[in-house]
Amino acid sequence: MSPTEFPDRSSDARPTDAPAPLPSRRGGGRAEPAPGALAPPPHFIDGRVVVVEADPKWPYLFQREADRIRETLGDTALAVEHVGSTAVPGMCAKPCVDVLLTVPDPAEESAYVPALEGAGYAVAHRDSEAAGRRLLRGPDVNTDVHVYGPHAAAAGLMLLFRDRLCADPADRERYQRVKLELAQRRWESVQEYTEAKSGTVAEILDRAGEPVAAPTE
Repeated sequence: MSPTEFPDRSSDARPTDAPAPLPSRRGGGRAEPAPGALAPPPHFIDGRVVVVEADPKWPYLFQREADRIRETLGDTALAVEHVGSTAVPGMCAKPCVDVLLTVPDPAEESAYVPALEGAGYAVAHRDSEAAGRRLLRGPDVNTDVHVYGPHAAAAGLMLLFRDRLCADPADRERYQRVKLELAQRRWESVQEYTEAKSGTVAEILDRAGEPVAAPTE
């Protein structure tokens, strides 16, 4: 899930979007990213974004990371949610489990970053705004941990989008079709791929307030 997946709907809404065992991201000598810089993900190969079929192990991998985060941070972890396409049953996805972590204040990194680094996570991205998102990557699975404050609009959009895809088969199929089509193209970066999906994401979010029709036999 990229920092530009969701449309900017308010001042703090920053656009953001594997079969087991997933490969390790652990490595030595990783430099701290500059604000706004994003470390290259492992699911971008030769100009193509890797999208794989849904894996039933994804929810279990999320739960393992959620348990690790809660054990590491205690009450500092206000909420830990599974977001992104791997949180939607049956949805194809990049082989990366997205975790939404809510902390009291993302800008107070001393309250959570050292503890997470001690558990093997590494900072991969900081939004340029002081109170913006932090992105950490997991120690031994392809995991992106998106850190937001309690009232971040972008975090709310991530949850709204996930819930809409889980509830509406038509939107789920529409989004999956777009992802698979775009994954066949070559891109300069994952951000370009994500921006190409943004129109579809915005349309689905616009419908998210509408009731989902009950399935018919």
